[in-house]
Amino acid sequence: MAGALRPARAARQTARVFARTIPIVLGVLALANLATAAIPPQTVAILLPMESAFGPVLGALVGSVAAGHPVTSYILGGELAAAGASLATITALIVSWVTVGVVHLPAEAAILGTRFALWRNGLCFVLAIATAYVVAALI
Repeated sequence: MAGALRPARAARQTARVFARTIPIVLGVLALANLATAAIPPQTVAILLPMESAFGPVLGALVGSVAAGHPVTSYILGGELAAAGASLATITALIVSWVTVGVVHLPAEAAILGTRFALWRNGLCFVLAIATAYVVAALI
């Protein structure tokens, strides 16, 4: 009988954590949608250097701050390619867009811990730049 109580207790604890997490996630989603609406893809295309060795770093910075759906990053990547941006810059932007989330950082820190969130985002940022240079060298 004691074993039957443990799953019920775990379910209650999970429900409480989930209930506390919902407002944080909704706030982050609202902020991400506001940021996406405030910064249209055309503006990002104007801000990034087209052919530069520093382009992937700037692409990763823009991708880290920008928030949105991963599919949107492909559209932005296509616009940047049409504007003449380098493959490394586009790759850094897309990878950091999907893996790094400055806008989502407060929610991630609240849920998973500040140290973990900072380390994960920092590591993903560095790896996005490294991936961009590797992809550009291979293709």
